[in-house]
Amino acid sequence: MYVRDAKNRDEAWLLDHIEAMGLDETAFRSRDYVIAIDEESNEKAGFGRYRVHKTDDDEVCELTSIGVLDGWRGQGVGAHVVERLVDTAGGEGFDTVYTLTDQPDYLAQFGFERIELAQLPQRLRERLDEKREGVAPEAVPMRVDPERFQMPSRLREAFKGAAADEPDTEPEEGPEDFGIDPDEATYKYDTGR
Repeated sequence: MYVRDAKNRDEAWLLDHIEAMGLDETAFRSRDYVIAIDEESNEKAGFGRYRVHKTDDDEVCELTSIGVLDGWRGQGVGAHVVERLVDTAGGEGFDTVYTLTDQPDYLAQFGFERIELAQLPQRLRERLDEKREGVAPEAVPMRVDPERFQMPSRLREAFKGAAADEPDTEPEEGPEDFGIDPDEATYKYDTGR
């Protein structure tokens, strides 16, 4: 498994999965996303977005639209997507990375802390209102210093061996499923051999 920047050709795939998961697609730009990919099968497993908001006097960074596909959950995929996004923000010079999430316990394990509304930059207060009215009524503001981000070792190890859960496959149907005894049945074009 690895995480890479999204490419233009990933746009349709991203939009399909963002919509299917009911995530925020406001001001969509594929270049803002990263995608987790299985090295062996090239199957896409998860994604997330790094979004910069310009304010009157500064810029703020928000992580949003983080999703992991069914079959890949619980294997560190989301954790590595979040790590890549936080690393990118830190590399761009952001001292604080914000997120507006309805999954605060998940992000708390990486060092994100819940904050009061008054501590949130004004532009993100507006975004929080939008999210609460739309895709995430239970969203709360959180932040992390990129230097304090921490990846639990169990998630790092799980990611190394991540594999898609195999869907339940139904057994192939045979003549018996249709009430036919294959030893006694004759067929229209039976040659008797």
